[in-house]
Amino acid sequence: MLSLRKPITALALLAILYCPNAAAQAKPASPHQSAESKPASAKPTETVTLIGAGDIAGCKNLEGARATAALIDKIPGTVFAAGDLAYEKGSPADFRNCYGPTWGRFKNRTRPALGNHEYGLPGPANAYFQYWGAQAGPVGKGYYSYDIGAWHIIALNTNCTAEGVGGCASGSPQETWLKEDLAAHSNVCILAYGHHALFSSGIFKSHAVHPELKPLWQDLYAAHADLILAGHEHSYERFAPQDPDGHVDPKNGIREIVVGTGGRSHDLLGFALANSEVRDWSAYGVIKLTLAPTSYTWEFIPAGGASFQDSGSGICHNVQPSL
Repeated sequence: MLSLRKPITALALLAILYCPNAAAQAKPASPHQSAESKPASAKPTETVTLIGAGDIAGCKNLEGARATAALIDKIPGTVFAAGDLAYEKGSPADFRNCYGPTWGRFKNRTRPALGNHEYGLPGPANAYFQYWGAQAGPVGKGYYSYDIGAWHIIALNTNCTAEGVGGCASGSPQETWLKEDLAAHSNVCILAYGHHALFSSGIFKSHAVHPELKPLWQDLYAAHADLILAGHEHSYERFAPQDPDGHVDPKNGIREIVVGTGGRSHDLLGFALANSEVRDWSAYGVIKLTLAPTSYTWEFIPAGGASFQDSGSGICHNVQPSL
């Protein structure tokens, strides 16, 4: 792949003023939560934080992962890790020696998702499931859901052809589970994340665009989901709210944000797809989502002195603010 891989050369991190670390906000996962997730009870009124990125710890150079981890050190809340957590093979040594010393210090408040590099060794991502235990969802499947504040959060396994997943097509085990999970969590704010994106402006479309995810998008769109986060492309890209066919839909569309900026390397972007609003491939960083009962805001926080930033806000489709 034609990509420009420029690790961060300045270790001086931004002095961003945030509160000290706090305990995870997500309700603790149980080994069976992903298969039979419980509906949210009465809508909580608190505002919560979800923060993270994908494409994180490259064992050949940990400088970028150290820089993004230093940002999370200062930000309380639930951490999402959107796949490709430990390069190159997702081996026990990669998790122990590379992910562990960086983002591993947030392990007890992290809700991970599988990337393709977690399948770098033969078998169904065994090292990943051993490292995370119950936090990773059912062994071999890796998709699950949880609730924080008024929000229902879904971690998808977008490695549709990987061993044990069973595809992403309509009627597949994951798609069937997703539809049932969404039906059990109606009338709440919904956010999903996984490693691969349905829409991305990466140079090579076979790497950037994953049409096999469309059935999952269709279920999420039908349930009026608000946000989808992804990685895989080592860049940042935000899309306008759109439907699964890529048509702008400001009323019911899903806003997708690709945030493969966790520290592994940088990938060049190609020509912008339709509805791409903001793009950058020069900065490592994390996205901080502030999730209120009827709305959300996002903020991309750069690491290592990078200047790129992005921020904005939206209203939950299912829960409109009272007049």
